Amino acid sequence: MTHALPALAAGNTTSTFGWILGYVIGGVIVLVVVALVVPILMLARSIGKEAQLINGEVTKAVHNTAALGGLRTTIEHATIIIGGLQRGRARLGG
Repeated sequence: MTHALPALAAGNTTSTFGWILGYVIGGVIVLVVVALVVPILMLARSIGKEAQLINGEVTKAVHNTAALGGLRTTIEHATIIIGGLQRGRARLGG
């Protein structure tokens, strides 16, 4: 047992290599994540800007085509008129 104590005392040197390696690996991982996330965020920002422009144009299109909602009524009335004209033609023998 007396031989074990000096061996333990001699092997008790501290090494910072593990910590340095861990910090380097952690730094590399952070740089890779930043390199991947930044372009995604830039793309999302440009898509957001385009979305605002597209929304404005869609709003204009809705306003410009609002009158087409009355087209169904026009078609129904035209169908009734055509039916009346066809009945009139049939009575006149045409």
